[in-house]
Amino acid sequence: MVTIENYLDSHYIHRSNWLRAAVLGANDGIISISSLAIGVAAASSTREPIILAAVAGLVAGALSMAAGEYVSVSSQTDTEKSDIAREQQELLENPEGELLILAQIYERRGLKKETALQVAKELTEYDALGTHIRDELGINEISQANPIQAALASGAAFTVGGLLPMLVTLFAPVEKMEYFLYGFTLLSLIILGGLSAKTGGASITKAILRVTIWGTLAMGLSAFVGNLFGVKV
Repeated sequence: MVTIENYLDSHYIHRSNWLRAAVLGANDGIISISSLAIGVAAASSTREPIILAAVAGLVAGALSMAAGEYVSVSSQTDTEKSDIAREQQELLENPEGELLILAQIYERRGLKKETALQVAKELTEYDALGTHIRDELGINEISQANPIQAALASGAAFTVGGLLPMLVTLFAPVEKMEYFLYGFTLLSLIILGGLSAKTGGASITKAILRVTIWGTLAMGLSAFVGNLFGVKV
């Protein structure tokens, strides 16, 4: 039996919060560690400095991504809570005015004035605060993000993404390290773009092109900077 909960859960938008954090983290992990390793490899003739730079970047990057995502999402959550508290107070002080605001919102969405007012009254009787949170403030279960979930998804994804180029620094020949990193990173980005597009129901081709183009630019600039110093370690 198909229920409204099952129907809504089948939509890709319900994955948007954790998918965004995971894709951002993995993409940043792959590109950051690869770019860092390529930059050092371009100015180094030994493996140790490359590995050290990759490890340091991996640890610092994962912690930074997790902390940044937590702070960012927490700030968003605090703002939402503040707006909800304010809306609750306005409902207590001016319920008639809030009812009219709600009716105007529905009228602007296409309902006739009488219908909009009737809908506003019925929804207010059912759940006044929930209705205003959803329709006036635009806050719902989908848009609300969990700071802990976002931080863990972002940090873990960065670590997984960063481990891929890290393996290249361990096993690839030092003389051709830049080329191995570049090729392996492009392959990783193509896989990431395809998986994220598949999970989110988006165009696979567009996703792959997006991540590979920007990844190529980042790695190219890093290699250029490494060569610019021209210091062999």
